[in-house]
Amino acid sequence: MSTLTIQSPEVVYPDSDGEPMADNTLQFEWIVTLQGNIDLLFRDNPNVFVAGDHLIYPVDGDATIRLAPDVYVAFGRPKGHRGSYLVSAEANVFPQVVFEVWSPGNTKPRMDEKRRFYARYGAEEYYVLYPDRPQLWEGWRREGDAFVSVGMNGFISPRLGIRFESAGGYVAVYHPNGERFLTHLERAVLAEQEHTRAERLATRLRELGVDPDTV
Repeated sequence: MSTLTIQSPEVVYPDSDGEPMADNTLQFEWIVTLQGNIDLLFRDNPNVFVAGDHLIYPVDGDATIRLAPDVYVAFGRPKGHRGSYLVSAEANVFPQVVFEVWSPGNTKPRMDEKRRFYARYGAEEYYVLYPDRPQLWEGWRREGDAFVSVGMNGFISPRLGIRFESAGGYVAVYHPNGERFLTHLERAVLAEQEHTRAERLATRLRELGVDPDTV
């Protein structure tokens, strides 16, 4: 008697959900700034993966359960390019820190749904930034199996060591060394200013008969 073997079709995990990365330039700037600065913070640690607008699949075999947070950080996972983040292929490590940046296309029920998703599947910290309401941050940290809301003004992320501020009509994030998160343009301008100062100092030293390369 022959035996009929039925092979289950392979599950496909798409790399894109078809949604835009951002609804406006301000949201995009914050997404890029958060991702870039956190990536910079952990640039020397090969086992911290930082991504933005990237689909996470927490359930092996089910490609319908997914979200693409604006920024997320996965500790214990190697750097490198990925089409998506399949938790079962990442040693079952769900990203520990997740950021969402509010846009006009968001709704409170949708944001509540996202928070429940991240809490259910293992995130330790979850933050929401409202760029057009500059005195508002929202944050949650895990206690047991649930998220607990935290006061954000002056709050320091347990995992990242970064500090959040919301005062004076603006929101800001600071590195552990106290340096504010800079946009790409701000960082480029700062680098140019430092280069100009160094050139001026070198010129002055040469005028004094001092070789700047020996100082």
